[in-house]
Amino acid sequence: MLEVFDKPLADPVQLPLAGNLWTSVIIIAVYLLFVLKLGRQLMDKHEALQLRGVLKFYNIGQVLFNTVIFVWGFHLLFVQKPYNLSCMQVLPQDHELKSTERTLAYLYHLNKLLDLMDTIFFVLRKKQRQITFLHVFHHVFMVITSHLLIRFYGFGGHVFLICMFNVLVHMVMYGYYYASSQSQNVQESLWWKKYLTVGQLVQFLMMFLHCMYTVFQPNCSASRGVIYVISSASAFMFVMFSKFYIKTYIRPKQVKSKGKVN
Repeated sequence: MLEVFDKPLADPVQLPLAGNLWTSVIIIAVYLLFVLKLGRQLMDKHEALQLRGVLKFYNIGQVLFNTVIFVWGFHLLFVQKPYNLSCMQVLPQDHELKSTERTLAYLYHLNKLLDLMDTIFFVLRKKQRQITFLHVFHHVFMVITSHLLIRFYGFGGHVFLICMFNVLVHMVMYGYYYASSQSQNVQESLWWKKYLTVGQLVQFLMMFLHCMYTVFQPNCSASRGVIYVISSASAFMFVMFSKFYIKTYIRPKQVKSKGKVN
């Protein structure tokens, strides 16, 4: 069973934190141990940390990081145009833009690892209500899936356009996080957060539709395994985030409406 960790890489170029699968397994194990147990035990003995300076730096950094990936990726997709968007495949090793594709996909994977810090900061600030099953599952899933795709499928290809949807949403999301960490008024404002969730739902819908569009293209040899994994994951995430949206923004309004009637 563990032989899967030793299979040859889909891409011969090995990059730090994107080669051996054990790397991500160990990172996720440490992350879960801290978030679900050790971090909480530690903070039970201490006051919640404010971390305003750290969060300001982190969130601005995330906005810039995601913006670089998006702008560079947009240029690759729509200016240099190495892909057929109807049937996107990993570029061959001798393609002139292969290093660009590899670098962007690698940066995206590193960004998913960096995203784990969101939860670490929640623990240190004692924001336990923010550490939901959906939050933790989403972060773990993104790290493991991005590494698995790089490991067995390669850098870029069909996944590339889907990553662009994700980084666009994250550009806006971390802008909100920055504002909310600096202002209590923004933090208590629900309309910002509401439309962030809507943006994530649109993202998952676009991912699913792109997968379905690719499947029905004649003579398309894009990896069906990758398409089925991503379409299934996007459908699952759409359902999970829809439940979160209903629970957070629709049900409270219904309860208030019933209270006014009574």
